[in-house]
Amino acid sequence: MKNMKKLSVLLALMLVVAMMVTACGTKDDTATTDGGDKIIIGAALCQTGIQAPLDEPALRGAQLAVDELNANGGILGKQVELLNFDGKSDPVTVGNVAKQMIDKGAVAIIAPSDFDFGGPASREAQKAGVVGISPCASSPLYGSAALGDKQFTMSMWNTTMGAAVAEYAYGQDLKTAYVITDDFIDYTKSLSRYFIARYEELGGKVLFEDSYTQGQADVSAQLARIKALPEQPDVIYVSSYMPDLALIIRTLRESGITAPIMGGDSYDDPALFEALGAQYGNSIVFDTHGYLSDEANPNYGAFAAAYEKKFNAAPDAVWIMPGYDVVMLLAEAMEKAGSTDGAEVAKVMETTTFDLLTGELKWSDAASGHEPNKAAALVKIEGGKNTFMEWVIPEKISAP
Repeated sequence: MKNMKKLSVLLALMLVVAMMVTACGTKDDTATTDGGDKIIIGAALCQTGIQAPLDEPALRGAQLAVDELNANGGILGKQVELLNFDGKSDPVTVGNVAKQMIDKGAVAIIAPSDFDFGGPASREAQKAGVVGISPCASSPLYGSAALGDKQFTMSMWNTTMGAAVAEYAYGQDLKTAYVITDDFIDYTKSLSRYFIARYEELGGKVLFEDSYTQGQADVSAQLARIKALPEQPDVIYVSSYMPDLALIIRTLRESGITAPIMGGDSYDDPALFEALGAQYGNSIVFDTHGYLSDEANPNYGAFAAAYEKKFNAAPDAVWIMPGYDVVMLLAEAMEKAGSTDGAEVAKVMETTTFDLLTGELKWSDAASGHEPNKAAALVKIEGGKNTFMEWVIPEKISAP
């Protein structure tokens, strides 16, 4: 019996030692520390639902960037792995996905291109002490003040986007405006607010600010109010989102309203161009993040060729470029920091001017909200075709 007890103890000790040796010798495929073999960038980009037209192309751009990084040595000498789970255009799902990515070892989180949908991902990133960044969320809420000192958006804020179109409209001698604001999300609400603020400051007159609710699929009330005005507006500013954005514009044009229609980056959607066509796609101006041509950036040709080689098709949406840029920006910041540590990377991001496909970008520090200093691309639609006009930085930008 005594010998049996000694044998049992010996076997137990041998088992513990074997487990320790196995654990030490096992390759960790998700390691991202200095001893790891790869760097993981996590994403919660929405591949389904209402947010997908922005996020799905961005994911393709991010995948292309990762391929290029890995072909050139990766980041800090390590290969890069991009993990994305579908955020499903649901804020709760987006937050849960971000947490899953962090649990898998992600050292940075790419959030959806909207505050309402992307904010939950950045909040999880902040809790974990890692950098979170949205390719195109333009609400002034997307920054360090609301989300934390390691959170950024690569987009110009609505303060810039609203002011840029306001200054263009007023400069075209369009002195009266009718504003339709979709109460869908913060993006649509705040974009109108900053357009109005700058337009009125310049001397423009807003005849009426109307409201619309995404999904109601009926613009008859708004149309009736426009028709009943004692004077017709010089310009109609519509802050809405697809798919209802197309319905609103088509309804206005079908009713005989020919006044220029203006808005923000939600107009930059191939589905909108297709829905309007040559018949209804006229006298429309919007500002956005870039343009798919060498006119907007001389480096576009090389990017487009690389994209076509990977996906066997030409780039079909501007949102591809911010997705590409966000990965390349993170890589540059990590290389300059010499680390993937969230605090160190965030500090580099605050103090570096980045030259991107979507233009030059410089952030303010965390105390100032991580406000993005970035130009907007002005685009015009005529005959159902969009053309690049110019890069614009407003003469004056309203405080957020």
